[in-house]
Amino acid sequence: MAKKFPTEFRNDVIAVAKQPDTTIAQTAKTFGISQSCLRHWLKTDEINNGDRPGITTKEATELRELKKRKRILEQENEILRRAAAFFAKDISPK
Repeated sequence: MAKKFPTEFRNDVIAVAKQPDTTIAQTAKTFGISQSCLRHWLKTDEINNGDRPGITTKEATELRELKKRKRILEQENEILRRAAAFFAKDISPK
């Protein structure tokens, strides 16, 4: 799994990488991260700032939470449906 870097560190690296006199390779080497990692951070920053189309970090977090909530509600619905079917068997029409 990927190593999790603190937000402050990421912001500092992004700020340095956006300087006109630095390259991605140079910045990545200086901070001890891979170039692909830095490119991903820059892309995410551009999306979050609205400079590039895509799903922002906030939207992605909200979507993940909504999917989790949906899954829980579906499980609860399934339990209720099975319980209703179980109790419906016990009630016999006269």
